[in-house]
Amino acid sequence: MVILTSVLATGALTLTACGSRDDSGDSGDNGDGTTLTIGVDAPLSGENSTTGLGIQYGAQIAVDDANKNKLVPGVTFKLKAYDDKAQPATGQSNATAITGDKTAVGSVGPLNSGVAQSMLQVFASANMVQISPSNTNPELTQGKNWQTDKKRPYKTYFRTATTDELQGSFAAGYAYNKLKKKKVFVVDDKQTYGAGLAKIFAEQFKKLGGTVVSTDHVNTGDKDFGSLVTKIKNSGADLLYYGGQYDESALITKQMKDGGVKIPLFGGDGMFASTYIETAGASSEGDLATAIGVPADTLPAAKTFIETYKAKGYKGDYGAYGAYAYDATTAIIKAVKAAVDANDGKVPSDINKLRSSVVDEVQKSDFEGISGKVAFDQYGDTTNKQLTVYQVEKGAWKAVETGTADLG
Repeated sequence: MVILTSVLATGALTLTACGSRDDSGDSGDNGDGTTLTIGVDAPLSGENSTTGLGIQYGAQIAVDDANKNKLVPGVTFKLKAYDDKAQPATGQSNATAITGDKTAVGSVGPLNSGVAQSMLQVFASANMVQISPSNTNPELTQGKNWQTDKKRPYKTYFRTATTDELQGSFAAGYAYNKLKKKKVFVVDDKQTYGAGLAKIFAEQFKKLGGTVVSTDHVNTGDKDFGSLVTKIKNSGADLLYYGGQYDESALITKQMKDGGVKIPLFGGDGMFASTYIETAGASSEGDLATAIGVPADTLPAAKTFIETYKAKGYKGDYGAYGAYAYDATTAIIKAVKAAVDANDGKVPSDINKLRSSVVDEVQKSDFEGISGKVAFDQYGDTTNKQLTVYQVEKGAWKAVETGTADLG
C-alpha cells in the first residue's frame, strides 16, 4: 500500500505533493474566508489499511460535501490525513502534530482502540475534539472500571461506533442462540481491542450456558498458526471466536480449515473487511463477523455517499466505517457552524476558544447522519446501538442478523 498523507504548508494552507496526494479535487478554497483543518488518523498503509483508508475517504467526502454546500459560510475545510500504521506511538505523534496545527479544529479517528489510548491525553490537553468512527473498547469513554463504576476520562473524546460491551454480547447471543454452538475456543491478539472483545464474548457466552473449552493468544504479525490449529483440533470446539484484526484471522481460518478443523471462525468488526475474504479464499466460507450499525448499502441516506466513493475510485473498504467517518466529520463541521453562529457569524480569532466551543457543540450533536441518528450520551458514546452479524456466503459478506445486544 502507498502511504497516503497530506502535508499542510505553513501560512497558505495548501496541500503539497511531498509524499502526499489530494484525491478529492473538490476541496479548494471557495473564495475569501477562513480555512480550517480537520485531521484524520488511521492506518493508511500496511496492516489494517483496507479499513483505515475507508475512514480517510469517508471523512474526505464529508469535507467535500460541506465545502460544496457552503455549510459554514466563509469557511473552507481541509482534510489532513495521517498514517498511524496501527502503531500507538505513531498515533501519539500524529495527535501532537494535529493539535500543533493552529488551523485544526478537530480530528477523526483512529481505527484501533490501542492507538486511541495513546492519543486521548494529547487531544484533551489541547481541548480539541476527537471522534472515532471505529474504536469500540469501553474503557475509552467509561474508564478502566467501566463494568462497575463508569466514569468518563476525557470530555474531548467521542465515537460514532458502539462499544465491545454490546458487540461481544451480541456475538455471543448469536453464536449460542442462533448458531446453536455450545463449545467455543477463544483466541485474541493481546491488543486493547482484541483482548477486550474476546473477554466480553467469553463472559457472555458462558453466562448464556455455553462452554469456553480453552483460550489462547497470538501476536500481531504472526504468520504460522500450526500449533494453535492443533490445540483447536484437540479441544473439540464447535466454534472459534477471535478477538483481533483481519490480518491474522484470515490466516488462522485458512490454516485451520487446511488442517482439517471444519468449524467457523467468528470475530468482531476488526475482521469485517473484503481483505479477509481475499486472503483466506474459500476457507472463509461460513465465517462470521459482527460490525457496528446496519449495512451501509441498505441505508437510503448513504446512497449518494457510496456512489461518490465508487465514482472517485477511492481505495480501501467503506463498508465497515466509511459512513461513520463521514458522520464523525460532519459532527465536527456542524459544531464549527454552531460556534460561528454563536459568535455573530464570525470565526473566533482565538483558535483555543474555537476548539473549546467545538467540543461543547459536538456534545450537543443531534442530527440524522448517513449512518443513522448522530448523538452522544454523557460518556461521549453514540446513542446508535445497532449491530449486524455478517457471514461469508459465496465469497462475500452477507448480513444475516441485525439488532441490539441483550445485556440482561
